Amino acid sequence: MSGRVDFRSAVTTGRGDDGMTGLLFDDIRVQKDDLRTEAFGTVDEAVSALGMARAELANKEQYGALSPNFGSLGDLILRIQRELFVAGAELATAPESRHKQTDGVSRVSKSMLEGIEATLRETEAAIELPREFVVPGETRVSAALELARTIVRRAERRAVTLAYHDYAIRDGFMIPYLNRLADLLWIL
Repeated sequence: MSGRVDFRSAVTTGRGDDGMTGLLFDDIRVQKDDLRTEAFGTVDEAVSALGMARAELANKEQYGALSPNFGSLGDLILRIQRELFVAGAELATAPESRHKQTDGVSRVSKSMLEGIEATLRETEAAIELPREFVVPGETRVSAALELARTIVRRAERRAVTLAYHDYAIRDGFMIPYLNRLADLLWIL
């Protein structure tokens, strides 16, 4: 007996039962513990942690006073989640398929980096930075944002490791974007 069961699902394909997963654009398959898979999986974790923060915001009108120039904290978190899908798509693309990527859709763009930098500057100007280590957990939202920040830092480390094996992302905006995003999440 092969150990496989005939299982049908709209979600499950069974193609990953051999420990492999597919990348975007072409039928290129890599191991589930590949550097690339680890990197885009870590970005996916960050999206989920940000989802926890956004869900907590639904329980209260709004936490803190953010500049009206970038809307509510929930809107900002949702924007970041969507941008992280772009980062994940870039990481989930094999080097030979990079020519099929689109800035802001499947590749981190310069405008995405500039947007995070502008939001970071604006937010930093609106608050007084703490003079000591911040212990997460004052609110559930801040704890979820801190969790997301640490996951984004891990994603950044995975992207740096990947950059030394895949020169295609070394010259792009991925690593600076993740770096600035982690800073922004700390500020938030």
